[in-house]
Amino acid sequence: MKFTKSIATGLFVASLFAVAGCASTPTKEGTGEYLDDAAITTKVKASIFNEPTLKSTEINVETFKGVVQLSGFVAQPADAAKAGEITRGVKGVKSVKNDIRVK
Repeated sequence: MKFTKSIATGLFVASLFAVAGCASTPTKEGTGEYLDDAAITTKVKASIFNEPTLKSTEINVETFKGVVQLSGFVAQPADAAKAGEITRGVKGVKSVKNDIRVK
């Protein structure tokens, strides 16, 4: 009986550590947030790729907790603005940091 309680307590403690390991902090994403951000990044890249005026290979996209950071190079300032506008239109994007530079 005592052994069974010890095993049950051990399993409960282990499950608490597992759940705590998946939790997010201000500088680290949780597992669910990581998957959400990966989906947002993919949607943004696809949207930029589908825009014929933009060269998607020269624009980098990174997402952290719904905040998308764009970086890379474009030929005209209007292209940088267009990339930011397209990104803001993607579902799940909370804000955009547009660090795209003009060549």
